[in-house]
Amino acid sequence: MISRTEFENFNKKFEVVSAFVEHNGKILLLHRQDDRPQGNTWAVVAGKVKDKETLIDALTREIEEEVEIKLKDSDCKYFSKYYIRYLEYDFIFHVYHILLTQEPKIILNLKEHKDYVWITPQEALKRNLIQDEDQSIKWFYGL
Repeated sequence: MISRTEFENFNKKFEVVSAFVEHNGKILLLHRQDDRPQGNTWAVVAGKVKDKETLIDALTREIEEEVEIKLKDSDCKYFSKYYIRYLEYDFIFHVYHILLTQEPKIILNLKEHKDYVWITPQEALKRNLIQDEDQSIKWFYGL
């Protein structure tokens, strides 16, 4: 379950950063490996924030680790924070937007993802998305 406001008895286990990496009206979606949590689903670039790591450092690290795109902090625009509740744990989900003027070469980390696609937000909603990704897309793009 995803919310813009904190759930009652919210007990944050960790924080996650994510980004709508966008070029020419399309966002980058990554297809998760089958053996990953919620495997065989599609999601934007995302990952856990490590201890003593800033949100922006975590985001730029995750993007470089997952798709080998190097960004400057100024390329990343903070959008919102969401509260996520799964049966097993709660966490905070931070959403950024990265608008690229040139389509980058994508080099996947094959331990985590098996494919990628540039797709419109509307088309993304038709994919088998990781839990709550659909609502995040709808809120960001006003769908």
